[in-house]
Amino acid sequence: MPPLLAYLPVETVIRERQAEYYQVLAASDKQGNSTLFTEFLLSALLQALREATATDQVKARLRCMGAKPVSALECMQKLGLSHRPTFRQNYLQPALDAGLNERTLPDKPNSRLQKYRLR
Repeated sequence: MPPLLAYLPVETVIRERQAEYYQVLAASDKQGNSTLFTEFLLSALLQALREATATDQVKARLRCMGAKPVSALECMQKLGLSHRPTFRQNYLQPALDAGLNERTLPDKPNSRLQKYRLR
């Protein structure tokens, strides 16, 4: 493994996405084709790369994300934050700008139903 990739937290990302890992593994086995599993591993590698190069605030933002989309308020609560403008400026927007997260309602960024998911 190249030294650049040797220290990426890929195992941590896979552990956090363990249920998805086993689902994809079973689906690949059932299909007799490794495409889904390869795509999963590549997405885990990409997530690990993004996390490794992110700021501390963006890393915290990514930690509050799971398999399901979360609202800004849910993420703030998980991180123990209460000031919404600071959260948006220092955590949410940098993660969106870096392409780490995406909105579930991209055409309605201010919707009360807006949630965010990992890309």
